[in-house]
Amino acid sequence: MESETAKATLTMTSLRKESKLRTMGAMFRKDWQLYSLLILPIIYLVIFKYGPMIGNIIAFRRFVPGGSIFGETWVGLRYFQMFIQDPTFWKVFSNTLMLGGLALLFTFPVPIIFALLLNEVKSKRFKKFVQTASYLPHFLSIVIVAGMILQLTSVNGSINSLVSFFTGESIPFMQRAEWFRTIYITSEIWQGMGWGAILYLAALTTIDDSLYEAARIDGANRWKQTIHVTIPGILPTIVTLLILNMGNFLAVGFEKILLLYNPLIYETSDVISTYLYRVGMGTGNFSYATAIGLFESVIGLILVFSVNAISRRLTQRSLW
Repeated sequence: MESETAKATLTMTSLRKESKLRTMGAMFRKDWQLYSLLILPIIYLVIFKYGPMIGNIIAFRRFVPGGSIFGETWVGLRYFQMFIQDPTFWKVFSNTLMLGGLALLFTFPVPIIFALLLNEVKSKRFKKFVQTASYLPHFLSIVIVAGMILQLTSVNGSINSLVSFFTGESIPFMQRAEWFRTIYITSEIWQGMGWGAILYLAALTTIDDSLYEAARIDGANRWKQTIHVTIPGILPTIVTLLILNMGNFLAVGFEKILLLYNPLIYETSDVISTYLYRVGMGTGNFSYATAIGLFESVIGLILVFSVNAISRRLTQRSLW
């Protein structure tokens, strides 16, 4: 009897698999034009995302320019020991943590707040104008944004014109390390606020209007409706974006920082990505730079898994 039951179970399992394969084949034949659109994105991911991961092998091998792309000799964890014992690395690591934490603390909630405020605007014309104006900074080149920041914060710039008008003195913002984090975070908020609000505005449109009607019947004002209806309605989107942002927690804006910083403000502006650039491209020590980059990626992966697990436990929502 047991053997017959086992055979019947195996038969049912194989039938389910065959049925599933037939269903997938029918779906592919029916919508093959749509599936064909995935070819270029998949090729892009393989060539530019997954393919370069093979190069991480030189974090464990000594790479010599002009030699094998996979390194010449095996050195094990030598380069990892080098950056663990390097005080400069730990300085840039702490700067990265500080900038990443400030970015998460300020730039992540601002688009949510902006979307909630914009959702309360009744005038469609004014709402479209504000949306358009807030999206524009996202499409500006990083070079243009960095140039604008440097011009505004220069000794003879617009900001110092106001400062000198009230205090009689100018502040060399980009020559003082203590001002860099404030300038960087402010520029990130300005550049990403409107673009980051798009997904939240889309999520707001999916909330059932009957929930607001029920809340109003119960006597809830606009504030209580926002707390008990709106925010829970967009919470899955918030959680998903938070988990995805944690993967880039250590990968703070390399291009913008590289264009803004200078040796005078390395104390607060030098981060892992810029340090990697100087070590790899400046000194040609590609194996050492790869080891640091691999370390950064592993930390980001751990953060994603950790935040996903915490979110699943606390809110019953997660990416997987």
